[in-house]
Formats: sequence, C-alpha cells, structure tokens
Amino acid sequence: MLRLTKVLMAGCAVLALAACGGGAEVASPGEGDFGNGGGGGGGGNNPPTNPAPGTPAASCPTGTTNVGTVANGTLRACQLPNQIVGALALPNTAGLVYAINGVVQVGVDRGVDGTGGQQGTLTIDPGVRIFASQGSDALIVNRGSQIFAEGTSTNPIIFTSRQNIEGQTTETSQGQWGGIILAGRAPQANCQLTAPVTCTGFVEGGTQVSYGGNTPADSSGRLRYVQIKYSGFEVSPGNELQGLTTAGVGTGTVIEYIQVYNSSDDGIEIFGGTHNMRYVVINGADDDGLDTDTGWRGGAQFGIVTQRPTTGTSRSAGFEFSAAPTSVPLAQRLNSQPKISNFTLVGRQAAVNAHTVAHFDTGSDATVINSVFTNPTGSLSGCLDLADADTVSVAPSFQSVFMSCAIPYRTQSSQLAGTTSVFTSGTNNTANGTSTLQAPTSGTTISNQNLAFINGVNENAVAVTGAPAVYSYFQSVTYIGAVQSQSDTWWRGWTCGLTAGLTC
Repeated sequence: MLRLTKVLMAGCAVLALAACGGGAEVASPGEGDFGNGGGGGGGGNNPPTNPAPGTPAASCPTGTTNVGTVANGTLRACQLPNQIVGALALPNTAGLVYAINGVVQVGVDRGVDGTGGQQGTLTIDPGVRIFASQGSDALIVNRGSQIFAEGTSTNPIIFTSRQNIEGQTTETSQGQWGGIILAGRAPQANCQLTAPVTCTGFVEGGTQVSYGGNTPADSSGRLRYVQIKYSGFEVSPGNELQGLTTAGVGTGTVIEYIQVYNSSDDGIEIFGGTHNMRYVVINGADDDGLDTDTGWRGGAQFGIVTQRPTTGTSRSAGFEFSAAPTSVPLAQRLNSQPKISNFTLVGRQAAVNAHTVAHFDTGSDATVINSVFTNPTGSLSGCLDLADADTVSVAPSFQSVFMSCAIPYRTQSSQLAGTTSVFTSGTNNTANGTSTLQAPTSGTTISNQNLAFINGVNENAVAVTGAPAVYSYFQSVTYIGAVQSQSDTWWRGWTCGLTAGLTC
C-alpha cells in the first residue's frame, strides 16, 4: 500500500534501466533498433510529412530518435529521450507511434521551492499513441516540471504496450509496462512543513525523485482524455508501479477524462497532494481501483470503477483509502481528507468475504457522497470496511451512498460495529439496497469486466446531497452514481473496453 518510497528502487542494478546512468541505452525487448527501417537520428526541425495509409512515416519529429518500424512495418517508431530538459512536443502524425525505452524523466527535480534542478515540459497532441515494452519502462514527470497531454473526446491520447500496438493483446492482458508517475510540490503527510521543509517520499529510477512540499496550488500540467492501458508492474514483492501514480500533485494540475485499463496493480494511486480529478474510468485493475496514501486532500467526481470478476489479489478493493503509515502521528495523518462524489464501484465475484468494495484505514478522514457500492450477485465480499480504531474514531462521512452487497460490511473486521455505526449515522444512506444497475444498451461481450455501471430506478430514487456545498470543486448534480441513465454518455468516445465493439 505505502509503496511509492520503493517504486523503481531496484534501479539500474536490478532492472538495467536505460535512463539510470545517462550512458549507453539498454534496449527493452524489441526496442532499440527494430530492424525494419533502421535507426538514425531525430527527424530534423520539421515534423514528418504524412505517408500514404498503411505505410510508416519517413522520419521522426525533432527530439525523438528513429528506431525502426513496428506493427508489421506499418508504423514508424520514434523513441523519446530518457531525459527531457526544456520543451519536447509530440505531434500526431500519420504512420508514426512513439516509444518509451526504460525510464523517461521529464525535468530534473527542482526541489521544494522550485529553485534547483532543471525544468522539462512534455506536450502531447490529441490522438498520439505512446508504447512501452517491459515493466521497467515508465514515464516520470519530476517535481517542478509539467506534462500537457490533452486529447479530445473522439481522439484520446493513448499510453499502451508494444503488444497492443502489434495486435497481440486480449481482454485479460495486463502488466506489460510500468506506468506514469507525476511528482509535485503540494503537501503530503510524510512531509515536515515547518522550516526546514523536508519530504521523505520519493520514487527512484537511478536518481532519487522526491515529491511533496508546501505549495498546495502547484501545477504538474494537464492530463485530459487519456487512456493508460496494460500497465502496472511488480518491481519486487510489495513494490509495484500503477497505471497512474500522483505524488504531492497540487490543485494547479488538471486531471480529467482519464481511463486506466487492465493495470496489473492499482488503477490510480495518490500519494498526498491536493489535486482534484473528474471523469475517471478504472476497469480491470488486478488490485485496487483508486488507492490513496500519505494525506491526499483533493477530490474526485464522476468515476466508474469495475473490477475483474474472479481474478486479482484477494485483498483488492474499488477504494482503498489510507492516511499514512501508523508510525506517523494521528494528528498528522488527519491531513488525509479525500472527497468523493458520484462514483460507482462494482466489486469482484468473491468466494469469501476477504475484503470490501470500499476500504478505509489508518485514520483516513474521507467524505463520500452521492455514490454507489455494489458487488456481482453471489459475491461474498462486503461493501464497506473501516478497518481500524483510528478510522472509526475520525468517522468518515457518508451521505447519499447506496450499497448493494449480499454482505453490507466486512464481517471479519474487528471494527464491524464501528463501521456500521458510522455509515448509518449519515443521511440518505442505504446499507442493504437491491442493485438495478444496467450495462450499456449496446451490450457487451467483455467477459473480464463487471460492466453494469449505469443507474437503474433504485439508484436514481436516492435523495441527493448537494455536492458544491460539500466541496467547491464538485459540480451540482441531481443523481447519485457515475452515470445517471443510458443517455448520460460522458464516458463514450474516449474510453475502451466498456461495450462491445469498443475493445482495447
């Protein structure tokens, strides 16, 4: 759970990351020189001209390296540098796909106050596809640098695996590359914010990449209309990369219309920070859908989390919200105040009540409103668990939450009575509802997902809590859950794997 301090800690010695020492590149399997069109340098000062359909672009944009072709010679592969300092733009060009080989770092850590290191800026055009080939391949945006990856509702930006580019993935594929990490200078629970400010959270990829600080409005850029597919990788036991990891990211950052598909670990994990999110889709994660740690104080609205029905870890959850390690004083852990509105969580087909759809621990002072927690018919996993006395004592707030599980609370929990009391003390809550969630009317043949996430009559009958009054970032709504009806289509066009014909 508290893994970020270990991410990529194995570094050069274990993973042979190309970016670690700044020396000769170490090609991932199939990267380096692909052999179909040969290497060569960058593409010059002008973007490549568009080729005829089905043929690769002739060259690569400035700042990237031509490493041959992929997809049976139909796409030019243009490899990103392992260190981006200054500005790098990735235009969308026909016949061209971009490659990550090893760890690509945007900027050099600029420290708590932004006066050190070097800034990098990565700008990605709508429709761009970027692939990676192995678990040690990852994109890290360092503290003080930015990414501007802004797709559109019909032309999202796609981060994926080489196997996907080559047409070799299935609906069960996962864990084929590392993922994306954004590091910022917003507060987190492991940070000492009195002078001198110190931050103990870091990721490692050859050189230490710290996160956290005392700049709540810090900006790491913008991610909009982005798919992250087949990511997540176990560096070592208990030490994993997620689809998207944010660490100390501030409110100046825009994160919306984000899909994480088939991560082999968590979909999104948040370590501290203050950033907000809206329009989030996490489907097929092997572990938790949305996992929070070390004092996140932001909010998220409109989210679909559908878990793998019968695979994945036994302790996975749609939400796993933690404040900080118990070694951190409770008063400091209370900085963890995540706020959630209009999420629909669909859990696993669990044979035992080993975990829950929504799990809260270590004193996470969460507020959850206008949301739906459910499990497939016959699942024995509970809907809700406040897992320890610290969490029961801070009493997370639940308002207008509709739960539909055969077992509403995790019965093995030592805090069963406290969980029940906290939930029933909220207003407009339903502990033992009957789900009428629907799948999209276009139907689905995706057997690896629980895709009934659209409200039915029982969900729409729940009285709504005024969202902006709870958190100013929230938009006003007249319904609970992520998707009000079949005509509510905010998730269509930029996502995949949610209906038949929209495969990933």
